[in-house]
Amino acid sequence: MSSEDLDILLVEDNQDDLDLTLHTLRHENLANKIQIVRDGEEALDFLFCRGKFAGRSFDHPPKLVMLDLKLPKVDGMEVLKQVKADPRTRIIPIVVMTSSKEERDLVASYNLGANSYIQKPVDFEQFRGTVKTIGLYWLVINQPPVAQDSPPIAGTTLAGTNLAGTTAGTKNDRR
Repeated sequence: MSSEDLDILLVEDNQDDLDLTLHTLRHENLANKIQIVRDGEEALDFLFCRGKFAGRSFDHPPKLVMLDLKLPKVDGMEVLKQVKADPRTRIIPIVVMTSSKEERDLVASYNLGANSYIQKPVDFEQFRGTVKTIGLYWLVINQPPVAQDSPPIAGTTLAGTNLAGTTAGTKNDRR
Protein backbone atom coordinates (compact mmCIF):
# COMPACT_ATOMS: atom_id res chain seq x y z
CA MET A 1 0.00 0.00 0.00
CA SER A 2 1.28 3.42 -0.90
CA SER A 3 1.47 5.65 2.17
CA GLU A 4 0.50 8.55 -0.11
CA ASP A 5 -3.03 7.17 -0.24
CA LEU A 6 -3.42 6.38 3.46
CA ASP A 7 -6.75 7.32 4.99
CA ILE A 8 -6.44 5.81 8.47
CA LEU A 9 -3.76 4.47 10.75
CA LEU A 10 -5.64 2.06 13.02
CA VAL A 11 -3.75 1.34 16.23
CA GLU A 12 -5.57 -1.56 17.90
CA ASP A 13 -4.49 -4.77 19.58
CA ASN A 14 -7.95 -6.28 20.22
CA GLN A 15 -8.84 -8.50 17.25
CA ASP A 16 -12.63 -8.18 17.73
CA ASP A 17 -12.49 -4.36 17.84
CA LEU A 18 -10.13 -4.37 14.88
CA ASP A 19 -12.39 -6.61 12.79
CA LEU A 20 -15.53 -4.62 13.58
CA THR A 21 -13.83 -1.29 12.88
CA LEU A 22 -12.46 -2.50 9.54
CA HIS A 23 -15.79 -4.02 8.54
CA THR A 24 -17.68 -0.82 9.34
CA LEU A 25 -15.26 1.52 7.57
CA ARG A 26 -15.20 -0.64 4.45
CA HIS A 27 -18.93 -1.38 4.44
CA GLU A 28 -19.68 2.34 4.65
CA ASN A 29 -17.05 3.13 1.97
CA LEU A 30 -15.34 5.55 4.33
CA ALA A 31 -11.74 4.43 4.01
CA ASN A 32 -10.05 2.68 1.15
CA LYS A 33 -6.54 2.62 2.59
CA ILE A 34 -6.10 1.54 6.19
CA GLN A 35 -2.80 0.68 7.82
CA ILE A 36 -3.11 -1.54 10.88
CA VAL A 37 -0.57 -1.62 13.67
CA ARG A 38 -0.95 -3.73 16.82
CA ASP A 39 1.10 -1.88 19.42
CA GLY A 40 2.35 1.56 20.34
CA GLU A 41 5.92 0.94 19.25
CA GLU A 42 4.79 -0.02 15.76
CA ALA A 43 2.52 3.06 15.64
CA LEU A 44 5.45 5.33 16.49
CA ASP A 45 7.66 3.60 13.94
CA PHE A 46 5.00 4.16 11.28
CA LEU A 47 4.32 7.79 12.14
CA PHE A 48 8.01 8.67 12.50
CA CYS A 49 9.08 6.73 9.39
CA ARG A 50 11.52 4.41 11.11
CA GLY A 51 12.17 0.67 11.44
CA LYS A 52 10.23 -1.31 8.85
CA PHE A 53 8.50 1.96 7.84
CA ALA A 54 11.75 3.84 7.12
CA GLY A 55 10.72 4.08 3.45
CA ARG A 56 7.70 6.22 4.32
CA SER A 57 7.72 9.98 4.04
CA PHE A 58 6.51 12.57 6.52
CA ASP A 59 5.00 14.29 3.47
CA HIS A 60 2.14 11.76 3.37
CA PRO A 61 0.68 11.35 6.85
CA PRO A 62 -2.52 9.43 7.48
CA LYS A 63 -5.68 11.54 7.35
CA LEU A 64 -6.64 10.11 10.75
CA VAL A 65 -5.17 8.01 13.54
CA MET A 66 -7.62 5.89 15.53
CA LEU A 67 -5.71 5.10 18.72
CA ASP A 68 -6.45 2.64 21.50
CA LEU A 69 -4.90 3.56 24.86
CA LYS A 70 -4.25 0.10 26.29
CA LEU A 71 -1.56 -1.18 23.96
CA PRO A 72 1.42 -3.52 24.33
CA LYS A 73 5.03 -2.26 24.28
CA VAL A 74 4.22 1.47 24.30
CA ASP A 75 0.85 2.63 25.61
CA GLY A 76 -1.47 4.96 23.70
CA MET A 77 -0.78 7.92 25.99
CA GLU A 78 2.91 7.80 25.13
CA VAL A 79 2.10 7.52 21.41
CA LEU A 80 -0.18 10.55 21.70
CA LYS A 81 2.44 12.49 23.66
CA GLN A 82 5.22 11.87 21.13
CA VAL A 83 3.08 12.51 18.05
CA LYS A 84 1.64 15.78 19.33
CA ALA A 85 5.04 16.99 20.61
CA ASP A 86 6.69 16.74 17.19
CA PRO A 87 6.06 19.52 14.63
CA ARG A 88 6.23 16.98 11.80
CA THR A 89 3.28 14.99 13.15
CA ARG A 90 1.31 17.21 15.52
CA ILE A 91 -1.25 18.23 12.88
CA ILE A 92 -2.39 14.62 12.31
CA PRO A 93 -5.85 14.18 13.86
CA ILE A 94 -5.89 11.55 16.59
CA VAL A 95 -9.11 10.03 17.84
CA VAL A 96 -8.65 8.06 21.03
CA MET A 97 -11.00 5.06 21.04
CA THR A 98 -10.72 3.18 24.28
CA SER A 99 -12.62 1.00 26.70
CA SER A 100 -11.27 3.12 29.58
CA LYS A 101 -13.89 4.72 31.76
CA GLU A 102 -11.27 6.63 33.74
CA GLU A 103 -11.77 10.41 33.87
CA ARG A 104 -8.00 10.82 34.24
CA ASP A 105 -7.48 9.10 30.85
CA LEU A 106 -9.94 11.46 29.18
CA VAL A 107 -8.34 14.55 30.73
CA ALA A 108 -4.80 13.35 30.04
CA SER A 109 -5.68 12.56 26.40
CA TYR A 110 -6.98 16.07 25.78
CA ASN A 111 -4.05 17.62 27.65
CA LEU A 112 -1.69 15.73 25.35
CA GLY A 113 -3.49 16.98 22.24
CA ALA A 114 -6.09 14.34 21.34
CA ASN A 115 -8.59 15.66 18.81
CA SER A 116 -11.36 13.46 20.18
CA TYR A 117 -11.89 10.91 22.96
CA ILE A 118 -14.47 8.19 22.57
CA GLN A 119 -15.27 5.38 24.94
CA LYS A 120 -15.85 2.24 22.87
CA PRO A 121 -19.48 1.18 23.07
CA VAL A 122 -20.01 -2.39 24.23
CA ASP A 123 -23.12 -2.83 22.05
CA PHE A 124 -22.34 -4.08 18.52
CA GLU A 125 -24.65 -1.65 16.68
CA GLN A 126 -23.56 1.31 18.79
CA PHE A 127 -19.91 0.45 18.09
CA ARG A 128 -20.62 0.33 14.33
CA GLY A 129 -22.50 3.63 14.50
CA THR A 130 -19.67 5.28 16.41
CA VAL A 131 -17.03 4.12 13.93
CA LYS A 132 -19.24 5.26 11.02
CA THR A 133 -19.67 8.70 12.60
CA ILE A 134 -15.91 9.04 13.22
CA GLY A 135 -15.17 8.10 9.62
CA LEU A 136 -17.79 10.47 8.20
CA TYR A 137 -16.60 13.39 10.26
CA TRP A 138 -12.82 13.04 9.95
CA LEU A 139 -12.62 11.74 6.36
CA VAL A 140 -15.57 13.47 4.68
CA ILE A 141 -16.80 16.51 6.64
CA ASN A 142 -13.67 17.83 8.36
CA GLN A 143 -11.43 20.20 6.38
CA PRO A 144 -7.81 19.76 7.39
CA PRO A 145 -5.26 22.53 6.78
CA VAL A 146 -3.15 22.33 3.66
CA ALA A 147 0.25 20.88 4.48
CA GLN A 148 3.08 23.37 4.23
CA ASP A 149 6.83 23.25 4.67
CA SER A 150 6.99 25.75 7.51
CA PRO A 151 4.47 27.54 9.69
CA PRO A 152 3.30 30.94 8.45
CA ILE A 153 4.64 34.10 10.04
CA ALA A 154 2.23 35.43 12.65
CA GLY A 155 -0.25 37.86 11.11
CA THR A 156 0.32 36.67 7.54
CA THR A 157 -1.69 34.55 5.17
CA LEU A 158 -0.22 31.54 3.39
CA ALA A 159 0.62 33.78 0.43
CA GLY A 160 2.85 35.91 2.69
CA THR A 161 0.61 38.97 2.68
CA ASN A 162 -0.43 40.32 6.04
CA LEU A 163 -3.92 41.43 6.88
CA ALA A 164 -3.01 45.08 6.14
CA GLY A 165 -2.23 44.20 2.53
CA THR A 166 1.55 44.33 2.72
CA THR A 167 3.97 41.60 1.86
CA ALA A 168 5.63 40.01 4.87
CA GLY A 169 8.96 41.69 5.57
CA THR A 170 8.42 44.72 3.28
CA LYS A 171 6.83 48.14 3.58
CA ASN A 172 3.50 48.92 1.96
CA ASP A 173 4.77 51.12 -0.90
CA ARG A 174 1.86 52.46 -2.96
CA ARG A 175 3.34 54.89 -5.48
